[in-house]
Amino acid sequence: MSQWNSMDEVLDFAIAREQEAVDFYSGLAAQAEVPARQELLAGFAEEERGHKAKLLGVKAGGGLVRERKKVADLKIADYLVAVEPRPGMSYPEILVVAMKREKAAFKLYTHLAGIASDPRIAALFLSLAQEEAKHKLRFEMEYDDYLTED
Repeated sequence: MSQWNSMDEVLDFAIAREQEAVDFYSGLAAQAEVPARQELLAGFAEEERGHKAKLLGVKAGGGLVRERKKVADLKIADYLVAVEPRPGMSYPEILVVAMKREKAAFKLYTHLAGIASDPRIAALFLSLAQEEAKHKLRFEMEYDDYLTED
């Protein structure tokens, strides 16, 4: 498992990444000036909090919830220049950062699924990868909608 010595370490790593995502989206929500955007970003923070709870549950020996449905990929994030998060970002910049983060999270969970020795944990990581793909898709659709507004 390369940098990890146990599945607990892998889970701890994933839990920490989810907390970073909660903090990131919560911070963006607090900075957003438009209530609908605050709500959108706060909703993503809550979903990431749910991912963290799933991981904590598995670490504590709880059951797994699986997501089987493949998520569409508009690939918008693939063609955008990366934007570094900073205070005062425009809404399109926020969306680009969010898309890139969700794409990275998808890749991370896909990789973790590949190195997990427990099939149940691998299934959890694949499920989380699909949830991150859903997030990316929602940000891509929001970006597309924002660019095509009148």
